[in-house]
Amino acid sequence: MELWYAPTSPFARKVRVAAHELGLSGKLTLVEIDPWTDEHLRVINPLSKVPTLALEGGTTLFESDVICDYLDALCGRRLHPVDGPERWRALLLQSLADGAMTAMGRLFADERNSPDRPPTAMQERFHAAREATLDRLESERLRADPLIGEIGVAVFLGYLDFRWPDRDWRSGRPTLTRWFERFEARPSMTSTQHTLPQSSM
Repeated sequence: MELWYAPTSPFARKVRVAAHELGLSGKLTLVEIDPWTDEHLRVINPLSKVPTLALEGGTTLFESDVICDYLDALCGRRLHPVDGPERWRALLLQSLADGAMTAMGRLFADERNSPDRPPTAMQERFHAAREATLDRLESERLRADPLIGEIGVAVFLGYLDFRWPDRDWRSGRPTLTRWFERFEARPSMTSTQHTLPQSSM
């Protein structure tokens, strides 16, 4: 299996963390690309987005939730509960983290493209989404043994640290801070840390 990814993408990192937690890292061949310029990606994914998983036989999967679900199915559903309240909780946490990461990706792009412009109404909306998400997560009882929801949350928090190391999301959120301190020490997180693309270094 080939995982087409960008090292700055939180969604690609989510797939890599999930694969590591499932013991599948060794079965993935990582293909680092720039989804904005590499037209080879559009041949297998019409959206030209990462992550994209290319399977033997020509099948491709895209969107991180679909890829994580597929990898988990290979391993007997260890990250996605099959039914009941735990399933809906895990999927809701994943959706919350995914939505927050989408907003943060937009916010980072907007701030980078217009660093001296006063915040727009949309940027203020993204800021509000970040703060509300963090406050919601502070009140959640996050698991030490992760399901897909906890993986999404950890990747979201790691993305905040990567893009805005000077902005303190931890203040006033001691429970979430303690949980993340433990989670980010897991091998699945330390081995998938965000980096800048090689062309930018």
